[in-house]
Amino acid sequence: MCTSVAHLAGALGKPTWVMLDVNASWQWLLGRSDSPWYPTTRLYRQVTYRDWQPVLEQVRADPLELAGGIPAAGAN
Repeated sequence: MCTSVAHLAGALGKPTWVMLDVNASWQWLLGRSDSPWYPTTRLYRQVTYRDWQPVLEQVRADPLELAGGIPAAGAN
């Protein structure tokens, strides 16, 4: 979520993933999955109000893709 922790991590250049709702704050801009202010930050945007399932599926899929498609231990 968009919190001070997300801004701090981004400002420190740490890899940061931020889940944003449909009414995200202005600094995250529109239609982007990156941030011009925080180059190490990845944005995950909600498309439909109160529907977090697609966001969570994408958040789950990204590390699997980075790991070569190998499911994490205990993953279904």
